[in-house]
Amino acid sequence: MYSVIGSGVAGLAVASELASRGAEVQIFDPAGPPGPHGCSWWAGGMLAPWCEYENAEEPVLRLGQQAIAWWQARTTVERRGTLVVAARRDLPDLRRFARRTEGFREVDAELADLEPELHGFSKGLFFENEAHLSPRKALADLHAGLVARGVAFHTAPAPEGLENAIDCRGLSARDALPDLRGVKGEMLVIRCPDVTLTRPVRLLHPRIPLYIVPRGNGVYMLGATMIESEDRRRITARSMLELLSAAYALNPAFGEAEVLEIGVDLRPAFPDNLPRIRRIGGRIYANGLYRHGYLLAPALAKGVADLALNNIHSEMVDEDRD
Repeated sequence: MYSVIGSGVAGLAVASELASRGAEVQIFDPAGPPGPHGCSWWAGGMLAPWCEYENAEEPVLRLGQQAIAWWQARTTVERRGTLVVAARRDLPDLRRFARRTEGFREVDAELADLEPELHGFSKGLFFENEAHLSPRKALADLHAGLVARGVAFHTAPAPEGLENAIDCRGLSARDALPDLRGVKGEMLVIRCPDVTLTRPVRLLHPRIPLYIVPRGNGVYMLGATMIESEDRRRITARSMLELLSAAYALNPAFGEAEVLEIGVDLRPAFPDNLPRIRRIGGRIYANGLYRHGYLLAPALAKGVADLALNNIHSEMVDEDRD
């Protein structure tokens, strides 16, 4: 029996991977099923390894490409690509973005065909192999799939001395992982039936690169900041203004949008912003997904399963701590 501690995207992905390989699994999380208490709830859900490579290490690009197929086997994935645009004055930023990544084609006149309701943009980059999902549906589908496999969910704290324990508690695991830090992320859910976007759009901005992800029925997720702060209490006025201003730049009709939700939470990250698998005192720790939760959770889950079931050390395993 393997005991997964934590039912965010990391814990559920690990449990799903273990169960798919025939392992018997149970999950402990005093907070209960996935919900607003976890940072996974507030994610963008973009499966965008090529875009993320612009400011991430090479493993994010390579390992992130496993994510689309893994998630397609477990939930609904929209594979319509990602569009990256910049205002005319910020076109040097678009060229810089292009130099730092790959897997795109440049678009100009085609912009109007891809997203007719983007206003005032003459050039862009289209990453046609990227995808996105609804994080809340993905969490619910993982949870339902595990229940269907007979996995037990416990809302009591995990007992001390559990054998085959796998700790996926995010920032709560700092009692054992002192080099883990929190990175503040802020996002909005807005409704604007007057604008129709069909795929994630990234707007390069001098301070906050905005992304907007369609959720259907005129609802959009708008995010997200990356602030080296551990204040998870509320969004700042500056962040809200900049997020909404960037949306307005994509289409002025967003100025009439209704703000449905404001999300603030802390992403767990190690110093290099890459996830780690560590075995300490007989317990496996899987943590540090940073802003790449849905993108790298499948690779993290596969690494944990390889280690737990076959003692195979993937590149995510921190050998010095094992």
